[in-house]
Amino acid sequence: MLLRNIILSPTCIVILLLFCVFRILYLEYLISFITTEINTQKSHQIHISSAKSPSPETDSLSWDTVIIYNRVPKTGSTSFVNMAYDMCRKKRFNVLHVNVTGNNHVLSLADQYRFVNNVTKWRDRRPALYHGHFGFIDFQQFGSKEQPLFINILRKPLDRLVSYYYFLRYGDNYRPHLVRKKHGDKTTFDECIRLNRTECSLENMWLQVPFLCGHAAACWVPGNPWALEKAKENLVTKYLLVGVTEELTDFVSLLEAALPSFFRGGTDHFLTSNKSHLRRTNRKIDPSEETVQQIKKSKIWELENELYEYALEQFHFVKKHNLVYNKVLGYEADKGKQFMYEKIYPKP
Repeated sequence: MLLRNIILSPTCIVILLLFCVFRILYLEYLISFITTEINTQKSHQIHISSAKSPSPETDSLSWDTVIIYNRVPKTGSTSFVNMAYDMCRKKRFNVLHVNVTGNNHVLSLADQYRFVNNVTKWRDRRPALYHGHFGFIDFQQFGSKEQPLFINILRKPLDRLVSYYYFLRYGDNYRPHLVRKKHGDKTTFDECIRLNRTECSLENMWLQVPFLCGHAAACWVPGNPWALEKAKENLVTKYLLVGVTEELTDFVSLLEAALPSFFRGGTDHFLTSNKSHLRRTNRKIDPSEETVQQIKKSKIWELENELYEYALEQFHFVKKHNLVYNKVLGYEADKGKQFMYEKIYPKP
């Protein structure tokens, strides 16, 4: 009878209801707390995972990547390209040579459009490295939303001109039996300058500026200051990397760091497979000091050399922030990832 009175008591019912409500609220709080802790742990794991270096084989912009190397003649380009051919099968990328008729460095407007169209639509040959001797092409000028990764290598302008002069006479150790255009002509570079012959004209030195400048008419006018400024602008805004012949190994190391899906292992391969010494002119006589000083008075040398020095400064800046000497490897190598993600909101 007492029990029935307690159960039926309104006061008891209110107390029991309040107790039940409290228990429910407490359980909801407990569930919420546990859920928050679980999500925090997951977020922490994501943070730790993001701080780790990704797999070298997949660490690239995408497997859709296209690199274009519009290579300047006599700058060490053959050594670099042959390394790429050696590595392409193992690294699963394609290497394609763009053979321009008559060794012309300027493509017609129609050919520029065809090239842009081919590169952007030929997806069966991606990832890809295209290489050839032609001036820079701005893909966006032709309405393309894609802009491939351009790379190049520059050389001290007088060294490049002298090397090319003797190459036309004596060839190189890459294809020693091939008879060159000026075979049998034993005129030295000094004598050629003194005789004012066309084959050593300083207009032949005007090549690195227009290659980076592009296909505007002004780019190919020897000694044009506008062309130099355009080449410098393109170097820092359109090119992923421009290296120098004198530091070719570091150029490979930087590409290995930036694009490991293409070039991982490239530095070691370059150093151990003799690719760094693949192509040398068979005979080359250094110009006299008198010839050097005469050439340095020209506007063409001044602008070509200014571009080279500008490229060298930029290249050293990139090296400083990307490479560090590795005692184990014995050469400059990638510093590794120097950033991570944190304070990621909203929480999952």
